[in-house]
Amino acid sequence: MIRTLEPRDVDAILAVQSACPETAQWTGWDYARVVRGEMIGWVAEQDERAQIDGFLVARRITDQIEILNLAVRPEGRRRGIGSELLRQSFAWGRSFGATSALLEVRETNLAALRFYERHAFEVVGRRRLYYAAPVEDALVLKAKLPTGGTEPPSCLLE
Repeated sequence: MIRTLEPRDVDAILAVQSACPETAQWTGWDYARVVRGEMIGWVAEQDERAQIDGFLVARRITDQIEILNLAVRPEGRRRGIGSELLRQSFAWGRSFGATSALLEVRETNLAALRFYERHAFEVVGRRRLYYAAPVEDALVLKAKLPTGGTEPPSCLLE
């Protein structure tokens, strides 16, 4: 089940993030900004356990969405959770006329790069020394949002 991030989710999101050192390590204060509406976020929750298995945070930038942070707990990967979160962000973007999605990813995060490639993201730039701990370049990725009621391309039943 994908739902909007709520104040009660912050600790669980921090736990998911801790289990995923390759993702941006935000603070509780950063997620409080999401709850206040400065950004938008969704969580993937399993009904039977009410455990947060993943989350995505995005923001609107004119006619684009920017994916700011996305993580799925390691034991929940390869079950379509990340794809569902991405699909939700695409639908949100389409609701206000966004035409593309943009994000940064560590150049060595090959699993994320493969995931985004399956979702039709392409490398459009590089940000030198963008990440710290360890210092590393970011690749800037962009994808066109599907129009109408169509789904993100060829990726959804991984």
